[in-house]
Amino acid sequence: MNPDDKSATLARAQRKPRPWPLKIAGVCIGMLGSLAVIFCGGFLLFATGIPRTERPPQHTADGIVALTGGASRISDAMELLARNFGKRLLISGVNPATRPSELIKLTPEYEKLFNCCIDLGHQALNTTGNAAETAQWSRALGFKSLIVVTSAWHMPRALVELRREASDIELIPFPVVTDRMREAPWWTNVQTAKLLLLEYIKYLAAVLRIRFEP
Repeated sequence: MNPDDKSATLARAQRKPRPWPLKIAGVCIGMLGSLAVIFCGGFLLFATGIPRTERPPQHTADGIVALTGGASRISDAMELLARNFGKRLLISGVNPATRPSELIKLTPEYEKLFNCCIDLGHQALNTTGNAAETAQWSRALGFKSLIVVTSAWHMPRALVELRREASDIELIPFPVVTDRMREAPWWTNVQTAKLLLLEYIKYLAAVLRIRFEP
């Protein structure tokens, strides 16, 4: 064997293959990096897509639903009802101990509406419950279209849940914009950024749950 052949054989012997645990670790690290990029990109799209100004609904609907849990949701929904954007209003997720008289004290200008056109839903404990309660209420009244009133950052997840429970009903979003979202871009406020990040995680969880559940 000539010296060149001996050198080549020695070089091949010295090039030992990487142990399989290192190969698996490398693949896992690459996958985690890709998932992190996708997650961050999705969050940026989610956060920047949240409106910072309120606009009237595109058109009227059979009913209006307000999902409790945020400032101005109920009063904005009542204002839409008073302006004849819908025939009837459901306030979903009301504490069972809360009575109509207590809500009237908060919005006395809409007292007449409570006597004719507002229903309180006490069954829902979360957004999934809001969707089920809203679908049941809408079908009982024969409604085919709804204006959905909730906070702007909560709207994407609310629509995902509602579309699962009420796929036969047209949903018209009316996102309520809080002062925090109006005053400054979300990335300039740590609390706002945390709120949006948590909501984005909940949104992804809802999408995945609905996609993979029977």
